[in-house]
Amino acid sequence: MRAFQIRWFPDLLFVAAFLLIDWLSFVHALYGLNITPWNPDPALGLAYWMRYGKQAALPWFAANMLADILVRDNHAGWFITTFSSALVTFGYGLIGEALRSRFRDGNAYDNRVTLFVWLEIVVIGSVLNSLSYISLYYFTGLIPQGQWTVAFLRFGVGDIVGIVGSMPLLWMLFSDRRRERLLEIILHRETVGYVALALLMLGLVFGHVANAEFEHFYFLFLPIVWAATRQGLHGAALIAFVLQFGIMVVVKWPPVANIPVVELQMLGTVLALVGFFIGVVVDEQRQAAEDLKVTLRLAAAGEMASALAHELNQPLTALAAYGKACKELLERGEAGELLQGAIQKMIVESGRASAVVRRLRDFFRSGAMQLEVIEVGAIVASIAEQFAAKFEQHGVELEILPIPPVSLRADRLQIELVLRNLLANSLDEVVKQAPGERQITLLTEKLPGERVRISVEDSGSGISSKTATHLFEPFVSTKSSGLGLGLVLSRAIVEAHGGSLWAEVGEHGIFRFVLPAYELGE
Repeated sequence: MRAFQIRWFPDLLFVAAFLLIDWLSFVHALYGLNITPWNPDPALGLAYWMRYGKQAALPWFAANMLADILVRDNHAGWFITTFSSALVTFGYGLIGEALRSRFRDGNAYDNRVTLFVWLEIVVIGSVLNSLSYISLYYFTGLIPQGQWTVAFLRFGVGDIVGIVGSMPLLWMLFSDRRRERLLEIILHRETVGYVALALLMLGLVFGHVANAEFEHFYFLFLPIVWAATRQGLHGAALIAFVLQFGIMVVVKWPPVANIPVVELQMLGTVLALVGFFIGVVVDEQRQAAEDLKVTLRLAAAGEMASALAHELNQPLTALAAYGKACKELLERGEAGELLQGAIQKMIVESGRASAVVRRLRDFFRSGAMQLEVIEVGAIVASIAEQFAAKFEQHGVELEILPIPPVSLRADRLQIELVLRNLLANSLDEVVKQAPGERQITLLTEKLPGERVRISVEDSGSGISSKTATHLFEPFVSTKSSGLGLGLVLSRAIVEAHGGSLWAEVGEHGIFRFVLPAYELGE
């Protein structure tokens, strides 16, 4: 018995909710039939079908039957009522199956493409369903002669308006993936603001409709745009439902009843669609921003790995040498100070390697910097040593101009990464030049205001003003094999250290970056 109750509880809850929504939306009905300007109950049924599949058919049919009996002034007779309920349930079921097969993962509102597909299925399905439903009542004489088109448009557009305006919110409530986000938005204090604005705008627009002839309807776009731009599709779905429900309530007010029904229908549809498409675009942009962050982090990982490979090489080489020395000492039977000294040095070198790896881990987690006081000359010398073999291989002359005695308080690995990026870019450019014309110059200057400027100049083709405008944007690269992230990362590192990095337009390549100098005693 308990299992039976659990199994049927969602169906009973669905039927009760369906009847409540049908009762609330049963306004301006034609001929006492279910032909109203706004039909949100199919939206509830489709959301239920998306969740439970064909199991939703029986409770939906029962809900349609009960709505005809309890809510509507039905005078069609039992046979027509039963047949029409079965027919309309079958039609909605086909729409539900189409949506369910196309959006099995519930991703109907993830982007503009899926939103268009969802809208296409809803519109085409609603038109076909309306065609069969209205034709049944027309040929049985329940719709007067010559009124088929009026009834068809009222019912078809009402279905589309109700489904478009309500289904996104209802589906979010049925979706485990989206429900949590929706509830978070509902409880957010900003939501109170735009819901209050929506109610205020409804009062303003429809409160003076008798005199203003409904000319201020555009005020209703304010809350929908606010919700969509701030909270994406979830906010748009919530406020679209509120606005449509509000419109449905105010149409019972006598002055509003004089407004043509088609205008109210179009208003509800346009409000919902504008909000949904703004919301989807906002969600897409936020997702793109998150994806870009991940990509930049991965690019940073690659750049940092290159720097750390150089840093790890020395302690690992030393560990290998000390390990070999320990082996030889043991083979000679040495167990005194020499062996202990070699082991102690191995411990020190392993600690250095561990520290390097720890810095990589910290960078991945939070972008943290390990600041230390370092001489600019030491950084330049280290990078020059790393590129020496490549420069010799390609016949590139590296000129390092005299470096003033100045220090930085910075993360050495990250600053080396910046210099490595700039030198690598210069190398890629100068190898395109003829042998003998391949030159790179490193210039370090101490500027007024306790600043240091480091310049990398090369004999490459230089940078045009058009290229310079977009050079530091993600995925903009002058190299066919480049991702366009090295300079983005380099600028981010320099700015995190309180400096700036830029490229100068000219006949030859020039990159400069400025960092705060460190004076002893600071």
